[in-house]
Amino acid sequence: MSEANDQGPDRAADRGEPVREAVRAYAARQPRLTAATAAWVTLVRTLLDDAGIDYLSVTGRTKSVASFSAKASRSDGDGLLYPDPLEQITDQIGVRVITYVHSDVAAVAELLDDELTILDDRDLGEETARSGRFGYASRHLLVRADEGDEHAGLAGERASIQVRTVLQHAWAEFEHDIRYKGNVPEDAAADLDRRFTLAAGLIELADREFATIRERIQAAAPGSTAEPEADHIVGQDLATFLAGHYSDAGWSHTDHYDWIADLLAQLGIDTVDDLADLLTSVDADAVIRRMGYRYPAGAVRRLDDALLAIFGEQYVTLEGNSHRVPLLRARLEKLTTPEA
Repeated sequence: MSEANDQGPDRAADRGEPVREAVRAYAARQPRLTAATAAWVTLVRTLLDDAGIDYLSVTGRTKSVASFSAKASRSDGDGLLYPDPLEQITDQIGVRVITYVHSDVAAVAELLDDELTILDDRDLGEETARSGRFGYASRHLLVRADEGDEHAGLAGERASIQVRTVLQHAWAEFEHDIRYKGNVPEDAAADLDRRFTLAAGLIELADREFATIRERIQAAAPGSTAEPEADHIVGQDLATFLAGHYSDAGWSHTDHYDWIADLLAQLGIDTVDDLADLLTSVDADAVIRRMGYRYPAGAVRRLDDALLAIFGEQYVTLEGNSHRVPLLRARLEKLTTPEA
């Protein structure tokens, strides 16, 4: 047996002990990371809701000990791929944001850049396109909440955040299941690759069409003030009204129309006509100028700020706003501070 082969087991043993120590340390910290993952999901949802960016879902997962162990054990041939796995394996906390259209992916990334420290930002869809191919498309950001931030309990914590459209997500999930859970015959692999590539190209086209559909609907939205059948404003009627009143605004999360309709009821605003009359007292341009939106504010966020400008502290203290009083007070300060 050669000298090189004699040393092989020794080198493997040398690599194995640091991995085992890292896995033990990760297993000890994982319960804390699980709690931090839930806090990250809440934080991202809060940021998106406050910004008025439309999205389908925000979910999170904490890397399992088994998955961490498998990744920490990877070799690049000459040694461990992650010599310091606790530091170098950066997806211990994972958050996924699913949007409806591609423009909202960019808006989410810009918002996270405003609110958090971005350690890494990769647009894998752009990287794939630059290589002249179709395939996996997702925005991957590594973020950190810094000391002194208002994000309680997350100071110093990192999270890997994926942002993709619902169609990109469907492609990625199906491709993952087939490649990693399916049993693909070797003689079918090339045809499988071609079909996945074709599907990725069709999904990119569909994403563009969905964006065009949304733009066309927003551009053609009527300024209807038809009375709702209920004795108060309901979410669907409010969505129709806001599409006309804020024709330049993006769509909001579907649940938020019902939520802000409840706030209107708490303020005693029970008809769309009453709301239309009320909004004539707001200088919409001044609100936009003071809030300084850096991303496409949805119609519900625009209405939210208008109501804040009109009712001030009364709006902040509504029962339906109890979960976001500090955020509203910070916005109210922007609206009431004299302009330079």
